[in-house]
Amino acid sequence: MKKNLLIILPLLLASMPVFGQRTGTNPVTTAAPVLNKAVEPFSREKFDPLRDPKADLASAVIEATNGNKRIILDVGGEWCVWCVYMDKFFYQNPDLDKLRKDNYVWVKVNMSPENENPAFLAPYPVPEGYPHLYVLDESGKLLHSQDTAPLEAGKGYDLAKFTAFLKEWKPKKIDVKP
Repeated sequence: MKKNLLIILPLLLASMPVFGQRTGTNPVTTAAPVLNKAVEPFSREKFDPLRDPKADLASAVIEATNGNKRIILDVGGEWCVWCVYMDKFFYQNPDLDKLRKDNYVWVKVNMSPENENPAFLAPYPVPEGYPHLYVLDESGKLLHSQDTAPLEAGKGYDLAKFTAFLKEWKPKKIDVKP
């Protein structure tokens, strides 16, 4: 009897549904995809301790000059959850991301134990926290130092406040007359 039970019990258990699993459906083929930007993966430029921020800024100056844009230095690191929240915030708000891309050259500057970039960051005001944003003109001159805490709302950022910040510091558009 024990021998039969040892043979039957595994077969019986294998035929039972797993707790919480639906029976009669194949979730791989019949479930519709759930598109939720809160959990959907998104691509983002990461903070890289090996990058040279001086060279990145030099490239940004050329791009900003040619495109009539300002430069924003985004100082943070991969350890910084609010830095990731900000990237996700732009991803989830395409109009805000367009405002950013139309008016700014965005440069990520790593600040981590692997590379704190002390020489590069020395001329700028010391940030109170991370991420921290420095708004520069097209030549690389500091215009504004922005702590991001006032732009936060709950566990994310406030759309109206972030939009106002980007609009306040965007470059004045040049009127081209024929």
